[in-house]
Order: sequence, then C-alpha cells, then structure tokens
Amino acid sequence: MLFCDKCGKNACTKMDLDNIPKRCCPSGDCEMTEECVKMYSEGEDHLIAYASAMTETCNGGRNTRVEEIIAFAKRANYHKIGLAFCMCLLEEARIFAKIMRDNGFEVHSIICKNGGISKDVLDIDYLKEHSIRSEYAMCNPIGQAMKLNAEKVQLNIILGLCVGHDTLFIKYSEAPVTYLAVKDRCTGHNPLSPIYQHTNLFERIHHMDVKFDDEL
Repeated sequence: MLFCDKCGKNACTKMDLDNIPKRCCPSGDCEMTEECVKMYSEGEDHLIAYASAMTETCNGGRNTRVEEIIAFAKRANYHKIGLAFCMCLLEEARIFAKIMRDNGFEVHSIICKNGGISKDVLDIDYLKEHSIRSEYAMCNPIGQAMKLNAEKVQLNIILGLCVGHDTLFIKYSEAPVTYLAVKDRCTGHNPLSPIYQHTNLFERIHHMDVKFDDEL
C-alpha cells in the first residue's frame, strides 16, 4: 500500500535514502526506481523530463503557467501544439492560442462539441424521463483527441475540459498532454479553493452524502 500523504519524514524529497521508512517502500521499489532512472535518460522521456526540470528551476517561481508552457514547449522542441478546450472558455482559448502563435507555435484548436453529436447516443434514462433535450451537442473528447492525432501535433494542452471528459481525451491522445486550466464551475476554475477551505466546509466536504440527479 502507498500512503506518502501520511509520511512524517518525506526523506525521499531530500534524497536522504537512509532515513526512508522501510514500510513506505513496497516490494520491488528499488527495481522500479532503477527502471525510472533508465527511462529518464532515453528518448522523449528524457526530453520531457529535461525540459520540465529546466522550466521549473530557471524561472524560480516567477513565471505564470502560460509562460511556463511556452518555455517548456520551446525547450522540448515542440512546434505543433494542440489545444483541446471547452466551449465555455472559448474567449480564453482564443487569447491563449494567439499568445502561442505570437510566440512562434503552430496551434491546432478543437472545441469540446466538435462533430455535433447528440447526447441520445449515451442513452441516458434521466434525460428521457425528464424530456430534457439540450440545445448543445454532447462533449466529444475522443473526437478532440482523434482530430489532433490526425494533425500530428507534438503536444496537447487541455483548457477547461470537464471531469471525465479530460480523462477520455488523455486516454486517446497520442501526443503528450499538459493542462493550462481545469474546470471548476463553482470556484472560478480554482479547484484547490475547497482544499484550502476544508475546515470551513468540513461537514459538507468530508462527510458527503452523495446523491446523483438521476436518483433524486
């Protein structure tokens, strides 16, 4: 079992290997670490790891995520960029795409509703029972990934895809993926806000009696 969140030493973060609790290292951990080291030294894994380390180290926490994405992509020699975005963040996507193009990147953008597919294909009983028919097509993250794959982009960037839709996009993306922003409608797309306020939201967030709409 892995439970680094409960560790009081975090010795590994300081490379203090002699003080790592034995119970924290599952069977085969050393072999896995050696395999990781080998992977970091070869091919695209090395390129991504190197570009990431340099981007993290060189800016000293002074750059925005937009600037870090630009720096990372340039260090990794990625020129063709895919942008998979939510329709609710269309204006943000336009601005970000322009920034990337102004910095010399070739940007291929694809909206979540691409293909105009009806939600009927999901055969959701709740929608049928309540006679709900959205004016919008269903989100099509697999289509986003497939169309960006066809363009042979070198790096995909997610902007505001829904929980689960981002999972499908990542699953089917052939290019490496990073985020510009994640969706959180309640917090202005700041999903860590409930974490920082968890004591104020204790009863609500720590003891959730989850009811789904289709069960109400």
